[in-house]
Amino acid sequence: MTRSHFSAIIPKDYERLLDKVRIEDRKGGLLRDSYRWVLDNSEFQRWRNGKHSQLLWIKGDPGKGKTMLLCGIIDELSQSTKLAGHVDGALLSYFFCQAADSRINSATAVLRGLIYLLADQQPSFIPHIRKKYDHAGKQLFEDVNAWVALLEILTNILQDPNLQSTYLVIDALNECVTDLPLLLDFVVRISSISSRVKWIVSSRNWPNIEEHLETATQKIRICLELNEKSISMAVGIYIRYKVDELSQEKKYDDTTRNAVQRYLCSNANDTFLWVALVCQSLSRISRLNTMANLAAFPLGLESVYKRMVQNIYTSENADLCKRVLSVVATAYRPLFLDELKSFIDLPEGVPGDLAAWGQIIGFCGSLLTLRENAVYFVHQSAKEFLLSQTSDAIFPSREHNMHHTLFSRSLLVMSRTLRRDIYSIRAPGLPIYKVKQPHPDPLAGVSYSCFYWVDHLCAARSLETDSRFSTLTERDINAVHTFLSEKFLYWVEALSLSRNISSLVVAIAKLEQFSTQPGISSQHLALVHDMSRFILHFRSAIENYPLQISSSALIFSPTQSLIRQLFWRDEPEWITIKPIMESQWNELLQTLEGHRGSADGTIKLWDTKTRALLQTFKGHTAWVWSVAFSPNSQRLASSSYDHTVRLWDINLGTLQQTLKGHEDSVRTVTFSPNSQQLVSLSSDGNIRLWDANSGVLLQTLGGHKDSVTSVVFSPDGCQLASWSYDRTVRLWDSNSGALKQTLKGHKDWVWSVAFSPDSQWLASSSFDGVLRLWDANTGVLKHTLEGHRDWVWSVAFSPDGQQLVSSSSDGLLRLWDTNSGILLQAFDGHKDWVFSVVFSPDGKRLASGSADKTVRFWDTFSGALLQTLTGHTGWVRSVAFSPDGQWLVSSSADGTVRLWTNSGILMRTLKGHRNSLKSVVFSPDDQRLTSLSADGTVKHWDTNTGALQQACPAVSTPCLSCISDSKLVTERGAVNLDNISESENTEGPESFNSESVGCGFSNDRSWVTWDGENVLWLPPEYRPTASTTSAIAKQKVAIGCSLGRVLLFGFSADVGTQ
Repeated sequence: MTRSHFSAIIPKDYERLLDKVRIEDRKGGLLRDSYRWVLDNSEFQRWRNGKHSQLLWIKGDPGKGKTMLLCGIIDELSQSTKLAGHVDGALLSYFFCQAADSRINSATAVLRGLIYLLADQQPSFIPHIRKKYDHAGKQLFEDVNAWVALLEILTNILQDPNLQSTYLVIDALNECVTDLPLLLDFVVRISSISSRVKWIVSSRNWPNIEEHLETATQKIRICLELNEKSISMAVGIYIRYKVDELSQEKKYDDTTRNAVQRYLCSNANDTFLWVALVCQSLSRISRLNTMANLAAFPLGLESVYKRMVQNIYTSENADLCKRVLSVVATAYRPLFLDELKSFIDLPEGVPGDLAAWGQIIGFCGSLLTLRENAVYFVHQSAKEFLLSQTSDAIFPSREHNMHHTLFSRSLLVMSRTLRRDIYSIRAPGLPIYKVKQPHPDPLAGVSYSCFYWVDHLCAARSLETDSRFSTLTERDINAVHTFLSEKFLYWVEALSLSRNISSLVVAIAKLEQFSTQPGISSQHLALVHDMSRFILHFRSAIENYPLQISSSALIFSPTQSLIRQLFWRDEPEWITIKPIMESQWNELLQTLEGHRGSADGTIKLWDTKTRALLQTFKGHTAWVWSVAFSPNSQRLASSSYDHTVRLWDINLGTLQQTLKGHEDSVRTVTFSPNSQQLVSLSSDGNIRLWDANSGVLLQTLGGHKDSVTSVVFSPDGCQLASWSYDRTVRLWDSNSGALKQTLKGHKDWVWSVAFSPDSQWLASSSFDGVLRLWDANTGVLKHTLEGHRDWVWSVAFSPDGQQLVSSSSDGLLRLWDTNSGILLQAFDGHKDWVFSVVFSPDGKRLASGSADKTVRFWDTFSGALLQTLTGHTGWVRSVAFSPDGQWLVSSSADGTVRLWTNSGILMRTLKGHRNSLKSVVFSPDDQRLTSLSADGTVKHWDTNTGALQQACPAVSTPCLSCISDSKLVTERGAVNLDNISESENTEGPESFNSESVGCGFSNDRSWVTWDGENVLWLPPEYRPTASTTSAIAKQKVAIGCSLGRVLLFGFSADVGTQ
């Protein structure tokens, strides 16, 4: 596995978190005799030797030794596995969940750990990882994308034909804080279908875990409370071991030793943790006072914790211990001592070295433990007790005050520490995998703050339920603004060096949401929004080349970008001539690189929040014509010119079915409302109805005598309607595929069909100028609605189904009563054809789009024209309300999409299409618009920002014809390189070989080089390609790019110095 593949799966320091020995050390060491009993347990033997017993669940209350039990089982199983060096042995992979550490308390972390250990033992599994990485890059393994990607990888590994017998062990399911249901469902599914994989999981006695695991068909459970005799013997062995340790350490005589052992055996209640805590307390007591204090130890874990807390709070270091406990309890992961120091001021005269801090942790009794300079709670139950039973004492001013403290102290320490090139890398093009962490690490004390300060800021605000206790002030918001204005680039660099830009993307998204709250200035929101654009646009460079943050990212940012204006001093001085960029960010939010062309036969699934490529669905051998998500969002259907329909699993990216039978290209594919059926429409004239689960062809629906325009399911999914140039509408039973009715009567092409919301009625419109309203169950014609004098383009039911509206080439809208067929209103106002009409979600208004280039709002009750929206310079082909009724979108032949408020205010003009637009729709959550152009181009837009999220645009290229030392000559003009000014940027393409001495280009043309070393990363849209030009004259570089521009750069001889 290459370094990049490893870093994608295993983040920095992750291997240390997976270390079983480290976990055993934290628990006081593994005592073999204390777990031996389970190996002889009949249920364990049945699981181990049974051919149909795939899942073993070990459950018990806190402190019963579940983790150490699993450590012992792992040691026992490993003796015959590849972990012990047996070439033909079984595979063994394990993971220990820990709720207090956000890095290892999620379902995604579990999958990551299991995959890592499996691939480490059997390298033949590595291609499963490499395939996903090479296809989509590191982004796929991060954030919300990670679960889907890792789930597919692990599933493929466990279904690999070369997989041998495999043991998978997961400890402490109850400490899996994030996505536990997903993990449980996965375990149950795999354990039920794979005979080569045996699972062991442990957890507390939680009903929600039992509810999920109960569905497993081949499970065995061991309840520790029901194995009282075995547990009691194991605890007794543990007590003898701990008393031997104490006797040796404290020099107990036989009387004292026996008294301690008797007391522990009499009161342990089969709880390892209670024994460990009491022994830890005894180790701090003089042997002379042992007998006097022995009987004072309370019984039960909760009583022990209470006594510990009381001892701490009555000690001379009580205030300091409270501060330490409150910080450690509030932190999102265990803190290293270097990090803890940032959050707590020591009393005057107390030294601040690590040794002193170690002693301070000791003051906190047995609640905290120190391992490898990291502070942990001795057990998850200790933290739970502290937060539930003593929260008023720990957080005297409410919990959000502690979040506020961690937020404000984080800003302070980051402001003092962060700076440009903090690791002294110097080489601007050095990739992250070659960066060596210096010792001491200047980021050691601020690492936690860089990752989590935004979380604490948001938590401080979200926990403020009473304004009287509000902790966030205007001063705090100003402090955030100042930090971002002065240190943003260096914060980005720190997270890049920490190999976790995904955390930055998430943090900025949280900041954007936070900044929309009342009381926060528009200037601050604008800054955060600019940060978001900056990071998303240059993520690839920032993530992989830390110093390109202040090189490429700044140079290629818009001139009016707030980040560029704030950090202009950080632009490298060795770039003496800089290209003039656009003044503002354009519609392109992020380039989603992946398709080789618009007809490459693939479907690509993108995450709309992170813009990461989630899946590429390969299989079609020709253009993909149509794609559709199932309503339950589990599958994707695609239709193609290759005459097939293909069904894909969205989560796994796997091909489920290839549906064959059509004899020509398949133009349309649609799921039924319940996702159980699929209908496809082909140029061969046939409609085919498929079982979406099995892929079985249910029916071929033939009968139309001319081209079929389209097909649609009724809202209840019971019927299909198809309509055709043969002037008929056909109604089909979606269960049997039987033709129920052929609706005849139209005298020209049927152009539009709509079901009523309750599926009881069907309306059809035609180029004969007539609407017909049919009973969808019987096919009986209920009303013939006449009045239009020309083609009827569109028909739509009101939300309650009581009214019907139609639009026509006669320039009129007509509103009909569906019960009586009476014309209620004629809306006269458009001066040309009306292509589209739609009801608002509340049914009170209509919106229409016309060839007269306007959009009009109408009152459905009175028929009054409410507003005329102007601005389009071409026909308005489509209008649509957002699901919440707050927005209206219109698309036009002028190539633009316009987003309006429901009061008619133009909010955004979305430009990007080069051909006239046919239609536009909102996503169900109002967050996106999808527009379709006459050239087949589909573009997805962010409704909040107006940003283009995805597209396959066509481009034109300038032509660069020749170059000399002083002049660049293009088809569109010439530029004097020696006397260049900012206004002389011109347009100009033909490729030119560059030298490795001085300025040049990397082989893939993604970098400008100096003496063969990468120095300036080029964004995809500015790279030379086979159809464009790159040219060099001494220390100057020219690039004719696909955007129709020529970029000019000048470099000094000291390139790369920071």
